[in-house]
Amino acid sequence: MRLLQLFLISGVFFVSSVIGFGVDPALRISVFDELTLGEGFDGVTQVQGFHSESRAFHFQGSSREVKAPVEVSEQMVQKLRGKNEFTVLVTLKQDHLNSGVILSIHHSEHRFLELESSGQRSEVRLHYRTKGQQDHTEVFPYSLADDQWHKVSVAVSASHVILHVDCNRIYERVVEPPYMDIPEDTSFWLGQRNAAHGFFKGVMQDVEILVMPQGYISQCPDLNRTCPTCNDFHGLVQKIMELQDILAKTSSKLSRAEEKMNGLDGCYCERTCSVKGVVYREDESWTDGCRNCTCTNGTVQCEAISCPPPQCPAGTAPAYVKGACCKECQLSPFSSLPPVGHDFCSEGNGCMENSDCVNLEAGDCCVCKDGFRPLRDDNAYCEDIDECAEGKHYCRENTMCVNTPGSFMCICHTGYIRIDDYSCTEHDECLSGLHNCDENALCFNMVGGHSCSCKPGYTGNGTVCKAMCDGLCQNGGTCVSPNNCVCQQGFTGKRCETDIDECADGFVECDSKSTCVNLPGWYHCECRDGYHDNGLFSANGESCIDINECKTGRNTCANDTVCFNLEGGYDCRCPHGHNCTGDCIHDNKVKHSGQIWVLDSDRCSVCSCQAGQVMCRRMVCDCDNPNADLFCCPECDPRLSSQCLHQNGLLTYGSGDTWVENCQQCQCLQGQVDCWPLPCPPVDCEFTVVPEGECCPRCVTDPCQADTIRNDITKTCTDEHNISRFSGSSWIKHGTECTLCQCKVSC
Repeated sequence: MRLLQLFLISGVFFVSSVIGFGVDPALRISVFDELTLGEGFDGVTQVQGFHSESRAFHFQGSSREVKAPVEVSEQMVQKLRGKNEFTVLVTLKQDHLNSGVILSIHHSEHRFLELESSGQRSEVRLHYRTKGQQDHTEVFPYSLADDQWHKVSVAVSASHVILHVDCNRIYERVVEPPYMDIPEDTSFWLGQRNAAHGFFKGVMQDVEILVMPQGYISQCPDLNRTCPTCNDFHGLVQKIMELQDILAKTSSKLSRAEEKMNGLDGCYCERTCSVKGVVYREDESWTDGCRNCTCTNGTVQCEAISCPPPQCPAGTAPAYVKGACCKECQLSPFSSLPPVGHDFCSEGNGCMENSDCVNLEAGDCCVCKDGFRPLRDDNAYCEDIDECAEGKHYCRENTMCVNTPGSFMCICHTGYIRIDDYSCTEHDECLSGLHNCDENALCFNMVGGHSCSCKPGYTGNGTVCKAMCDGLCQNGGTCVSPNNCVCQQGFTGKRCETDIDECADGFVECDSKSTCVNLPGWYHCECRDGYHDNGLFSANGESCIDINECKTGRNTCANDTVCFNLEGGYDCRCPHGHNCTGDCIHDNKVKHSGQIWVLDSDRCSVCSCQAGQVMCRRMVCDCDNPNADLFCCPECDPRLSSQCLHQNGLLTYGSGDTWVENCQQCQCLQGQVDCWPLPCPPVDCEFTVVPEGECCPRCVTDPCQADTIRNDITKTCTDEHNISRFSGSSWIKHGTECTLCQCKVSC
């Protein structure tokens, strides 16, 4: 029994360690530790956290720059690169109504992974790049900025995203899979998007990225806790024994490895020489023809063999012997003269690789090839002449001499072109067009190269020049030439600063049951109070139908009145013969007719009881009133500290101002910039496309031009062999390898 208790304790500890603490360090990115937070970051101070088991930091102010160094960023990004399963974890207490970025991994304007919490719009936003190389934002309506502690996890697994808050599953969605082939020079920021925007204000603790599926279990172990069965228990015991065996073997291998490493302390790296496929060690010597060579510090050094004069006895004379470098004593030959024109060289000769055999009348002789000099007086062995080192070359100005076996070459300096084998002249890249200047730049030829300078009205480094527009183009406009902005649809003005109010200009005719609502860059017909859309989402509001408040219970008629439905509303009437009070019921409390009150849950909303009906509205902001409540009317804040700097760093906005940037609607509220995806009107069509330079999809009739297709699997196409294909399916045309067919048009 005691042994069983021991095993149970061991098994439970093993489960806890795996679930709570057993994440492989190679799969964990502990952001605080990687950034060595607390060491010299302005605006970040260590404080008491949600718990005392790890450090917590308070992020405040807007003059901070919490960015990972290049080498640290690369180490963290390396764990994420190419992965499609990961989880972002954080425990935080965000200031009330703050909108800020928790962490951001971005390269230039492309956000590969960014988690943002907007208190102004009560949203959690996940920004990333899709596999189609498009920027995508997934918005979760949820408020974290309430000055309360929350445990947050966002788990991405291929096409699934799951948001947990305080260990409760809030959202699970199917989205486009993220593209995580992150470039090397990517920036990693904590508590802000960059040095100017997205400042998170509050306290963060336990900021981690786990490169694994279901990483939220590390934050909330109870989500995956089940009681082990007997088989589970015995399996755990067996696994512990196996791990103990592996640990013992690993420790033994490590011990042997340490012994070998200790034996390497006296070793040094030796440089070798490779000659004709043979490798020679340091200080090793060998004979190459009639030269003695030595390998010295990885370099071959050779010198000719020195031959002492031989002392030959009578009847002999010094002569070269085939295969020998020095003369040896040989008997004087006595033979008849050979016939004239005899080929002595073909009968075998002692001329080596850099020497040629030449026939003479009485025999043969060796002659060194051009560019070689003899190592002995019979020219059998010859060595290369370094014409460059000895100045025996003809290379002229703008060239560099390079020695070759038996000769030399004259190489042109960078920026010069060849005239002949020995001379080069300057290359005018500007005249020939072989330059890298932008089309809006001027090319200047220089000695050995060229330079580029942007034309007036353009800015850049010369290789890339962009047009300049005074004040810059606003609301997503593009500067196409000096002081010439091309505006996105829905905007006008010299700098695209003016939103076209389609509703006020009479461009739009909405159905009587709807009203035109102008939005930045576009508009839509919104159902009036008392109406709702029937699900068809007609653009002109024809799909708006009356809400029967009496049947749906969406009325405030008190017990002594009867609800009568009206077109676009309802009425609380007294039954015949009764005298009604006109009172209202609100939050299970009786409100008298004519009474006005402020909501307990929202101090910025005012309600009134009018003849049995409760009317609530947002408090109207009068910025001319010096006593305006800035909590409810942040757009009335006149302080300079409440102004915001535009993303381009050149424009300033006051509190309450809105603008459009990169298909996002942005607003400045009390010094903070909050941006969210630009809302687009619904499109009720089969095929849509987003035109270049615009943000919202439009309907097209040609399916081949469509970006997106509403795939309805109840609709089919018939291929060339009368086979039915579901809408959205693709196949290779029969008998071909390079023709891809897709079902886009229904029968």
